[in-house]
Amino acid sequence: MKKLFPYFLIVALTSALAVSLRTSWAARARHPISGMIVPASVSDDVSASRTNAIVLAARKVSPAVVSVVVTQTRVVTYDPFGGLGFDDFFRDFAPRRAYRQEVKSMGSGVIISADGDVVTNAHVVLNATQIKVTLPDNREFHAELEGIDETRDLALLKMKAKDLPAAALGNSDDLMIGEWSIAIGNPFGFMIQDAQPTVTVGVISALHRDIKSNGGDQVYADMIQTDAAINPGNSGGALVNAAGEVVGINTFIFSHSGGSEGIGFARPINDVKQFVKETRSSGGITRYERVKTSLGAAVADINPTLQGSFGLDYRRGVVVVEVDGGSIGETIGMAPGDVILMAQGKTVGSATAFERLYERLAGTIDIVSDRGGEQIRLLYRLK
Repeated sequence: MKKLFPYFLIVALTSALAVSLRTSWAARARHPISGMIVPASVSDDVSASRTNAIVLAARKVSPAVVSVVVTQTRVVTYDPFGGLGFDDFFRDFAPRRAYRQEVKSMGSGVIISADGDVVTNAHVVLNATQIKVTLPDNREFHAELEGIDETRDLALLKMKAKDLPAAALGNSDDLMIGEWSIAIGNPFGFMIQDAQPTVTVGVISALHRDIKSNGGDQVYADMIQTDAAINPGNSGGALVNAAGEVVGINTFIFSHSGGSEGIGFARPINDVKQFVKETRSSGGITRYERVKTSLGAAVADINPTLQGSFGLDYRRGVVVVEVDGGSIGETIGMAPGDVILMAQGKTVGSATAFERLYERLAGTIDIVSDRGGEQIRLLYRLK
């Protein structure tokens, strides 16, 4: 037996070395980029670095970003001789026929309460006859329109549900130009056949933008600008900061191609909070927000309610809704129903833009308004 001892020693040492090598190689992994074998500790560090603030924010908010499928009814007119120049001759024999046609469209939305409140854009659900909301986990709910504000392009929907994933709402007043922004939504509608939202990343490019629509009949006031890619179908989705808080509702883009070109705009979340608060307290379907200025006059963005109240021909713009007695506004001759066209030599597109012009009164006040179809100029030098 003594002669066999060196043999058993060699076998034992060989086995130990093999176990050590297996353990060493097991504690290694391939580097995700170079493909080189690296120790497990290094691999773990790389994996940890991949789970950055953007990833965590997307994981936090994505479950609350939904698809909003809208059914609308439109009237279609069929003219058998349209464009041939025979309209008058054949009108009695083959008159135009009108029929109703159902069409479907899709946008995005954000769940803001566990019991089924969803925020989206007004243009996503305008004139809807049916609204269906699909969650990322493929659950579907019918939704009712609770409130809508076309001026701010916001709508509040309500689903009959409980224990839903709700997004945390941040503070859009403390946004910084250059900080990370994450757009989460459902681009390109029915082309993508699943309910998982898309995540794109950029920065906050600018704040307090006043943008005139292509048609020129609406001004989107005080918008957030971002270069995070926003595409058709993203409307109503979430603009998120690196902390995983919703800071805006994605609304529209500037584009010549129809897709993202690096300039998108979102409604600040503080505006959304105010809209939701007003909707819950008053119904919110036909509403307007007075903006009280240092002139002692309250102004508002024109909407159908104010059109009817003041008999206005204007569909968009800023109207004076109230003037305090003894105020500067009364002194210079402002009156309820005046549609403000210009102030301080600048075209006024929104009530908030008008307010900013007169946050601090100094020098000369110069306002051009339409009063009953007649253009008037109110010029006043402060003492």
